Amino acid sequence: MTHIIVDQDRCTGCGICVKMCSSGIISLADESNFPQVQDENVSHCLYCGHCEAFCPSQALILNLSPEEKVLLPASAGNISQEDIAFYLKKRRSIRHFTREPVPKEKILEVLDIVRYAASGGNGQPVEWLVIYDSKKVRKIAELTMEWMKTLLNTDHPMSFYVPILISAWEQGIDVICRGAPHLLFAHIPEDNQIASVDAIIALTHFDLAAPAFGIGTCWAGFVAAATMFYEPLQKELGLPAGRKSAYAMMFGNPQYKVYGIPRRKPLEVMWK
Repeated sequence: MTHIIVDQDRCTGCGICVKMCSSGIISLADESNFPQVQDENVSHCLYCGHCEAFCPSQALILNLSPEEKVLLPASAGNISQEDIAFYLKKRRSIRHFTREPVPKEKILEVLDIVRYAASGGNGQPVEWLVIYDSKKVRKIAELTMEWMKTLLNTDHPMSFYVPILISAWEQGIDVICRGAPHLLFAHIPEDNQIASVDAIIALTHFDLAAPAFGIGTCWAGFVAAATMFYEPLQKELGLPAGRKSAYAMMFGNPQYKVYGIPRRKPLEVMWK
């Protein structure tokens, strides 16, 4: 089977695909100057799609579900410097949510975008668990608090402020999930040493894409920590065998809108 499909009427033989191939397996055929991949090199392909993405004449397509190819309009995805600056600076961690659930279809739209997040060697090891039921989110918050109570009077770094969190919790304040209706877990293979970084990259994509869909997010650090160490919580998640949670994020419809941008520490940069 041909590994890359080339529209010979469009191909100019520019060789950009050869330069952009991460694995260096694309070459130009001597007789035609069209790009090709020798059969013995196919197994080295990362399926990253750089070859087709950077083809200026869109003459090349990786032979991976070619029927799903989506044409990129010339102006699509162009964002002005000013707009991207305001969009990113405006992003806030949301800790007040409405009770209205986010439609599942909208969540899937965002996660479909997140599929394109970078991963080491294009391994794409990240999969997702959405805790959609708010009652189950509450259960996870309760289990996280149970784990926190085990840290009392220990040398754990969190132990000094755990009493404050427990006190707030006992007063009816959800300091764990902030009343969020949903939780998102990025889970990865247990034996993949670099997949945890891939998961954070993917979750960051979700964090940044979500506001465009009207969804508010907040990194669920307490839940993520408890999931690493507390077996009852791990059982509650019920992840497939051989996979573990990398991190968690709470999300839902924001109760309040953002109207301004706060200050930040001055930029510090070293040049060498």
